[in-house]
Amino acid sequence: MTSQDFEKALAYWGPRYTANPKDKATELNYAAALRRLDRLDQAAAVLQKAAIYHPTDREVLAAYGKALASVGDFNGALAVVQRAQTPDQPDWKLLSAEAAIRDQIGQHDVARRLYKQALQLVPNEPSVLSNLGMSYVLTGELKQAEATLREAAAQPKADERIRQNLALAVGLSGRLQEAEKIAAGDLPPEQAAANVAYLKSMLAEQTPWKKLKATDTGDARPPQQLTDSPAKS
Repeated sequence: MTSQDFEKALAYWGPRYTANPKDKATELNYAAALRRLDRLDQAAAVLQKAAIYHPTDREVLAAYGKALASVGDFNGALAVVQRAQTPDQPDWKLLSAEAAIRDQIGQHDVARRLYKQALQLVPNEPSVLSNLGMSYVLTGELKQAEATLREAAAQPKADERIRQNLALAVGLSGRLQEAEKIAAGDLPPEQAAANVAYLKSMLAEQTPWKKLKATDTGDARPPQQLTDSPAKS
């Protein structure tokens, strides 16, 4: 999906949010589109209201926690996801969200324990595997990162961002041609070229994690794909 796709998603969900700001699916999809377009403060504001309207909804709180982390409020982010979690019935999305936050503040060992706890609840969940793989990227453990990301990319529900993460790990290992092939995949030429260009920009970054977004489980889809939108009422 390109930035134009997310602009379309934003144009679709924005008016619906204005008309009904308390609808959960609308809130999550609108905020996800905003995040993918780097309008992070606005996404956090949308999810802050969503958390008020749905104070016990774990999916909403997980998204809000990640939105707070994206604007640098790590203490607030941790407070939100930890408050929502229940030890007797742990939620894998909250575990993954807390892990991603802890990765961003350098607590990688804690993050990986949380990812593995999440995987006990949802074995082979590609979004969790992908974030675990990126955790290894952060610490330069590229062999482990690549193995984990290949496992994530092999799952039926794996999406383009997971393949981008795998391409990044392979590229950081020095195998640029192979990385470009993974990034291009079987996409149309224009999209393949955009993905390869994105990969090269990531490899030029000193800290690629800051620019490459952690994989979420509730991203917005463009209007033509709304039938399988992951955020549902």
